[in-house]
Order: sequence, then C-alpha cells, then structure tokens
Amino acid sequence: MTLDHLVIGAGPAGLQLGALLEADGRRDYLVVDRADVPGSFFTRYPRHRRLISINKPRTGSDDPELNLRLDWNSLLSDDPDLRFTRYTDRYFPDADVMVQYLADFAERSKVRVRYGAAVSRVSRGNDVFEVQVGSDVLTARSVVVATGVSRLHRPPIPGFELAEGYDTMPVDPEDYLDQRVLIIGKGNSAFETADALMETTTTIHVAGPDSVRLAWRTHYVGHLRAVNNNFLDTYQLKSANAVLDGTVERIERDDEGLAVTFRFTRADETRVLHYDRVLACTGFAFDASVFDETCRPALAIGGRFPAQTDEWESVDVPGLFFAGTLSQQRDFTHSTNGFVHGFRYAVRALHRVLERRYGGEPWPSVPVDPTPAAITAAVVERVNRTSALWQQFGVLADVVAVTDGAARYHEEVPVAYHGRVGLGPDGHDDDAFVVTLEYGPDHDKVDPFDVRVNRIAQDVPGVAHDAAYLHPVVRHHRRGEHVATHHLAENLENRWDRPDAHVAPLEAFVAGALAGR
Repeated sequence: MTLDHLVIGAGPAGLQLGALLEADGRRDYLVVDRADVPGSFFTRYPRHRRLISINKPRTGSDDPELNLRLDWNSLLSDDPDLRFTRYTDRYFPDADVMVQYLADFAERSKVRVRYGAAVSRVSRGNDVFEVQVGSDVLTARSVVVATGVSRLHRPPIPGFELAEGYDTMPVDPEDYLDQRVLIIGKGNSAFETADALMETTTTIHVAGPDSVRLAWRTHYVGHLRAVNNNFLDTYQLKSANAVLDGTVERIERDDEGLAVTFRFTRADETRVLHYDRVLACTGFAFDASVFDETCRPALAIGGRFPAQTDEWESVDVPGLFFAGTLSQQRDFTHSTNGFVHGFRYAVRALHRVLERRYGGEPWPSVPVDPTPAAITAAVVERVNRTSALWQQFGVLADVVAVTDGAARYHEEVPVAYHGRVGLGPDGHDDDAFVVTLEYGPDHDKVDPFDVRVNRIAQDVPGVAHDAAYLHPVVRHHRRGEHVATHHLAENLENRWDRPDAHVAPLEAFVAGALAGR
C-alpha cells in the first residue's frame, strides 16, 4: 500500500502533523523515528537541561487561544490536558519535562508512530517515494521531513578535531576546575555553556566572527536570550572573561596546551592564544545523507537547511516537504519557524496545504457579511486574541476574501503562498484583505531601553506605519495585486479595538477598498 504521507521524525513537528492527520482521518500516513521515544532530541539537548522557551501558566486570562501567546511549548490540541503549562510552573522549564510532555501528546493524540525505525535511504521514481525504514521499504506520495537540524555543524578549521563538541563535552562544572576555556560560537548554546562554567574556570573566551545579536533587540528568539547572557556582565565588568570578535584560523597542541591562532575582526591582528580546553558550540545543520541522487534536495544558508518554496516543499524535489525547525529557511533570523511556538502553526498550515494539494480541499473558512463593518469587526476580534499571527509575525496571515458579493474569512495562511496562488477555486479573489501582525521598519535598530528615542504615540491613527512595536497591518489585494496598506495604531496592552483609534480608520479603509477607491 502506498501511503499518502510519510513523516520522518517524531519530534514536536512530526507529532503535530501526525495529530492533525489523525484527527482529520482522511489520509493514510505514518510517522517513523529512529529513537525508541518521541522527542529524543530533548533527552540530550540542551546539554545544561534548561529550555529557553517561555512557559507561563498564570496569564490572567482563561482564553486558551490568547494564552498560547505566553506558552511556547504546547502543541496544538483540543485536549485541555495537553497544555504544557499543566506540567510545570517553571518559566524556563527543564528539558525532561518536554520529554514527558511529548510522550503524553503522542499517546493521547493516537499518532501512528513506528519507533526504532531508522531511515537509511530515500529515493523517488514514478511520482512516489521509496523509503528504506529498517528492513522494510515504504512507499508514499509525499514525504515530510521533520528531523530537525540533527547534524552538528563543524566549520572547516584545521585542528577542529581537537575541540570537544557540544554533543560530547562534559557538563559538570567541576570538570573544568582552574582551566582556561575557549568556546567557539556566539549563539545560545555557547553562552549557556559559558554561564554554566564561569564559576569554576579561570578564564573563558567566547569567540566568533560575527557580533553578538540580542533577542530582546532583534525580536528573533534564536539570537542570544537574556536568560543566557550573564556572561556578558563578566566580560564588560572585566572579570577575567571575554568575548572575541574574529575567526579561529587553526587549533594545535603544544607544550602549553591548545594553541589557537585567532584573527581579530576589529583590528588587523593575529595572535596565538593558549587554552586547556576548546569547546565547539557551532550550531546544527540539516543531514541530507539519506537522500539518494533521485531526490537529494538543494540546500540553502551555507548548506544548513533545505531550500524551500512557500509551501515548505523542496525547490527541486516535488512532494518532499519540511516541517519544524527545518522550515525556518523561509524566515531565518526574522520570525519563529525555528521554534515550537512558531512552527506548530506552520505545521497546521502545511497540513492545509497538503489537503489542498493532494485532496482538493479548500482552505478552511467561515462566511462573513461582505460589509465594511462586518469585515472590520471580524478582523478586530481576531487580532486581539490570535496566537498564530502573534507568534508568526509577518509570515502567517488571516485573509478575508471577497468575490461575487460573498466574503470568506480564512485563518493562518502563509503570506507568500497566498500572494502566489490565492485562495479561491480559480486563484485570486476579486478583493482580499491580508491581515498580519508585524514590527515596524528598522525595529531591530531601535534600543527599547533608550528613553532618548521617541516612540510613536499609542492609539493615534495616521502615524502607525512608523511604529516599531508589533501591531496589525491590513493589506488590500485586488485580483492578486497589492493595492493599499493600512496600519492599526500600536497599543501597550495589545488591544486594537478602540473605536476612534482602531475601528473607524480600519472600517474606512475597507469601505474604500470595496468601493474601488
């Protein structure tokens, strides 16, 4: 039997897609994973066992949709017991809690998973995939890869084999007592490691060619998080540690330990620095080794991710899709597809893409009265509670489509996908209002703690397009062409429903659009 969908990987993304397919009940599917448990990545990573994904059980609201804005770990489910917030009160939970949560999610959602099923080869011919799983060969119309970035990225540095990898390095601080340590990398794994070791080491240097980028400024949660940046204090306050900007040219062993040739970025200088240990926290990459020449996907971003279309499909292998952290190639360093709280919605959108592609099913929608007042009311109600547009800012949109005097409200549509193919049975609608939540221009260049920088006044219409903070943006498309844009004024409480500041200007914009102005 040929499956409709074979999902490789039983981590959060694979389980999310499996749960959606299981609840839908219309397609034959199977999830396979080489490990014996779901979410095996979290049995090992992060090495120091503290997640940096927010978990906030107490929000002051009983709206489950709104609460997902502050719950970065739950997968999407109608079962109230499958909320991660019921498992722990810790704001930054222990990784072992995620392991238990994913096991419970897989069991309660009745996802069809085959564990201990390693994929050794994927090939494609005659419009179907053949996948070697253990001793079996499975066939499927589509393959969805949800393995995450499972291969450690190893830069081509001579002598790099002398460094201890993030996957194998000891995590007990006592193992580094009185040692000089170099950590290669400037991401969260590097600073997580530095924070854990700085009490027992004599010196830690954290090194990399790029500047440290702080998540609280860029709004990209993959950049350095405040929970991991205590080490920066010790550097700036001259407490024996340092952040080095530059490249490691070579690692060698000599009588003083490990000799590291380092070329500085900010000065025309190359020095040999000595350490007792070198730790490599250089990130992860996609492992494409199981794909043979018939379906080996093109790669992007320095070979770290598969290159994808706006449907999260391989750009050169039809029917090969990607879910979970792999899908961040589409919004790398800009939005949240690299993390559970982002890709859970992308997976739901992918499920709808697959249903449209393979089952001829329209994108789910509900009718709305095709008047400016009704369309405005529907948009305002959604932007004030949606978690999907909140988490997937600028990537997912709600779309109100108007054709032949009828209007339909579609939720959580990939922006680029809608722009290319539309949502109507014949493509683009007569009119479409594409609703996103977005930060303002150059938001990552604004220091939110610098009181000398003026902000756009809250709730003042007419200037919202200059606001740096997250706010709703409504774009009018006519038969697929972008015609006009309206920004709703930003608001401290993230409530965009004030009659004069939000509702009336939006209603006037919609009215003008429908009247052809």
